[in-house]
Amino acid sequence: MSYFVKQTKTKKGIYLQIYEGFYDKEKKNSTHRSFRALGYLNDFIEQGIADPVSHFKAIADKMTNEERLIKQQEKIEEISQNSPEKNLGYFLINAVNNQKNLERDLKFVQSGWGCNFSIFKLISELIYARFIDPQSKQKTLLEVFPKLFDSLKISLDQMYDGVFALGKNYQKIIDIYNENFKKIIKRDTSKTYFDCTNFYFEIDEQDDFRRKGPSKENKPNPLVGLGLLLDKNLIPLGMKIYPGNKSEKPIIREVISELKNSNSIKGKTIQVADKGLNCGENIVQCVLNGDGYIFSKSVKGVKGDELKDLLDLTKYEKILDKNDDIKYLIREYIVEKTYSTVSENKEVKTVKVNEKRVVSYNPKLAKKKQLEINKLRAKAEFLTSCSAKKDKYGEAGKYVNFIAVDKNGNEYGKIKTEINEKAILRDLSVAGFNMLITSEVNANSQEIYATYHNLWRIEESFKIMKSYLDARPIYVQREESIKGHFLICYLSVFLLRILQFNVFQNEFSTEEIVDFIKNFRVVEITRNKFINVSTRDSVIERIRENTKLPILNSYLSDLQIERILGYKPIFSTRI
Repeated sequence: MSYFVKQTKTKKGIYLQIYEGFYDKEKKNSTHRSFRALGYLNDFIEQGIADPVSHFKAIADKMTNEERLIKQQEKIEEISQNSPEKNLGYFLINAVNNQKNLERDLKFVQSGWGCNFSIFKLISELIYARFIDPQSKQKTLLEVFPKLFDSLKISLDQMYDGVFALGKNYQKIIDIYNENFKKIIKRDTSKTYFDCTNFYFEIDEQDDFRRKGPSKENKPNPLVGLGLLLDKNLIPLGMKIYPGNKSEKPIIREVISELKNSNSIKGKTIQVADKGLNCGENIVQCVLNGDGYIFSKSVKGVKGDELKDLLDLTKYEKILDKNDDIKYLIREYIVEKTYSTVSENKEVKTVKVNEKRVVSYNPKLAKKKQLEINKLRAKAEFLTSCSAKKDKYGEAGKYVNFIAVDKNGNEYGKIKTEINEKAILRDLSVAGFNMLITSEVNANSQEIYATYHNLWRIEESFKIMKSYLDARPIYVQREESIKGHFLICYLSVFLLRILQFNVFQNEFSTEEIVDFIKNFRVVEITRNKFINVSTRDSVIERIRENTKLPILNSYLSDLQIERILGYKPIFSTRI
């Protein structure tokens, strides 16, 4: 609110009034109104005031200053609309992402995208927001961006336009990130890994992009598929987004080929996957393309002498943890296998491979599985005694035989149920065993085991998207916006992996890093002074030791905040 002197010419002379300027909440604009009528200019001159306009202007200015002082005092006493709390933990991801050439290159390519703000800054802050508090785009803009230092000032419409542009150009942006980080870290593509997943959408009707298909999470909703290619060190190289109704088994060959070509990958790509992608068709294609595979295989499918030999724990090597307790037992052997597939034009393709089989036994897993089996058995026995219908058994139904005739072929009056003791004994005998089959016969069992169990790193990339980064629920609807959303999730994983492996040398787990980013917060208590409200633990102590930054200080000045946000890590090419 401000005050000023208004002069109005009338027949009797110049009339003076003090007006107040204010904001009209209904009209949503600034306006003014008469605050005090003063009188005619000539009358004040006759009263001895030589310059009435300057005289009353000084009074109006004094009134304005007093009003401002009152408002400032009220603001001190009132709670601010914006929380004084800021997140500071994102400085770690910012340190990896904040590359000048990256910002320059994105600035060059965004010229035709219709965005009059920095795409690099939008990408950066959307990534930081994924770590801090994954929300819808609207809530991200209104609730998360204000927690960042010097955040981007854009409207919600600009946010949506930006995410749309990111999705429309997601492959180009991935290429730019890859090209820039080639100069910073060594990308080992002598061997690459591939896996895929899908994300479901809570919508009633499918469209051309979100299609119903087999869901990883057993959901009936429309899906979008996502394939991920990773380098030898399991840092993402590229992603491909495709409609969710496409079967993974044929689509992965197309996606792998496209991702390898776009990233100039000449080396072998290893498909590392669970039982879902373990099929003769995929194995034949892998071998014919000069690629390889590491698939899990159900031990239940092993029969006869091989199963008897497999269950002999005296043939296993013990792997101990740091406390000399057994982590797991492991062994390997090679079999000759023949796989065949029939193409669409009825052409039969056959390959003969020496296949290494790596079997592990985990005592803790065995106890857990046996407990689960016995619980299912108890449920089956209870339901059988109650003559329950078949649909009541659920998973326990696999331990029940539903018989319509007796052993002599005589029909029963109704379906008879009996416990399938053979199935229960078989599952109890193989509880805790896991088998891997691989084309990589020259790799030792530990290497194969580690590679497959690095599938958790590949799958963890998806898990990070689905849990830590909360990739779903997905609030955007247009295909390009959905792709833009997944691009942000992909780049978040990409930068996290580089931080984890090339900066911290795998010293911290994903969970430790993400928790630190979420929880390292400060509150501004006075101008240029902040209080650190984070909890001290071993992770923050180790990060302090690694970065040499004052992140354990109880109080931080604006200069110290600037130093933390300007942290420049040393990138290692070793992992």
